[in-house]
Amino acid sequence: MAYILSVGTSPPHHHVDQQTAAAFAKSQFKRSFKDIDRLLRAFDHGEIQSRQFVKPIEWYQEHHTFQEKNNIYLEKALSHAKEAIDYCLHDTTFLKMPIPYEEIDALFFISSTGLSTPSLDAKLMNVLPFSPYTKRVPIWGLGCGGGAAGLSRAFEYIKAYPEAKVLVVACELCSLTFQPQDQSKSNLIGTSLFGDGTAAVLLTGEKTVFENTRLKTVPKVIGTQSVTMKDSEDVMGWEFTNDGFRVIFSRDIPSIISGWLKEQVDQFLKKHGCSKDDLSVFLAHPGGKKVIDAYLESLSLQEEQLFSSKEVLRTHGNMSSVTVLYVIKHFLEHQEAEAGEIGLCGALGPGFSSELLLMKWEGGL
Repeated sequence: MAYILSVGTSPPHHHVDQQTAAAFAKSQFKRSFKDIDRLLRAFDHGEIQSRQFVKPIEWYQEHHTFQEKNNIYLEKALSHAKEAIDYCLHDTTFLKMPIPYEEIDALFFISSTGLSTPSLDAKLMNVLPFSPYTKRVPIWGLGCGGGAAGLSRAFEYIKAYPEAKVLVVACELCSLTFQPQDQSKSNLIGTSLFGDGTAAVLLTGEKTVFENTRLKTVPKVIGTQSVTMKDSEDVMGWEFTNDGFRVIFSRDIPSIISGWLKEQVDQFLKKHGCSKDDLSVFLAHPGGKKVIDAYLESLSLQEEQLFSSKEVLRTHGNMSSVTVLYVIKHFLEHQEAEAGEIGLCGALGPGFSSELLLMKWEGGL
C-alpha cells in the first residue's frame, strides 16, 4: 500500500483578489454582453476571495501569441515545480529528515496547460540531482482530474514496487491559456474561477514511512477507481486554436455530478466493503461553489467534511489538477484524522471522468 508522506506547494507571486479580477473581466467583456453586471455576480457568489497568477493582471489585457505564452509556461512551470519538489522533500512539518533526490524511484508529472517535448519531468532531471535512473511518467490532458489520477498511478506503482519512493508533481498555469479575444461566456466564467499553482506529493511504501514522518497519523491509499462517462467529451476540455487553448466548460457540470457521481462512489465503496456512512474525511477537488454544492447534496456530506476543499477554493481558486493536492496539504496541516478513520479523495476531469482514492489513516509504529 502507498502512504502520502509529504506535500510541497509553490504558488505564484502575483496575488489578485476577486474584486480586482471582476473589474478586469468587466473591462474585457463589457462590449460583448449587455448584461455584464448580472454575469459578474459569478465573481461574488463563487466563494473565491483570491487567486495567484504567474504574470501581473495587466499583462493579460493584451493579446499574446501561443508561442509566447507557451515559452512562459516552460520557464515558470520548471521554476515552480522545482520549488514545490524542494519543499516536499525538505518540509519539517511532515518529515523528520529530508529525502535525498537520489532516492526518488519514479516521477509522475501532471499538466494540461502547456506543451513540452522533452516533457517537464526531463527538464527537472537537469535542475535537481535526481538519479539518472529515475523513471519518468508524464501525464497530460486530464485537466482537473489529473492530480487525483497521478496519485492513483503512483499508488499502483508502489503496489508493484513496495520499497519505492514516488513523486507526483502537478503544475497548471491556467492564466496563460486566457485569450482576450475569446468573448465566450465560458471564457468569462473561467476568469472567475481559475488560478495558477504547483504542488508535489511524496508517496512511499510502508517499509519507510513511519520512521520519517512527523505526523501523528498518515493517510494510506488502499484502493482507486477510474471511470469515464460514455459520449461526454464536450463537457470540459480545450479547443485548440491558432492562439492557444480555448476553454470548453459546460454549465451542466454540477447537474452531471449530482446525477452520476453518487453511483460511482457507492460502487467503489461497496467494492471495498464500506459505505458513505463510514467516511469521515472527503478530500475533494472543489471545482467551484456549484460543484461543492453538488458534492454535498449528492453524497449527503456534512459541510465540515469539505472544509479543506472550501478553504483552498477560497484562497487559490480552481488550479485544475493541482487543486486536490493543495486540499490534501491543507488537511494534513490543519485537521487531524484519528488512526482507523476512512476518507475519500476525488476529482473530476475531461472525458468526462472521475478519479477516486480510498484512504485509511494509520498511526506511527
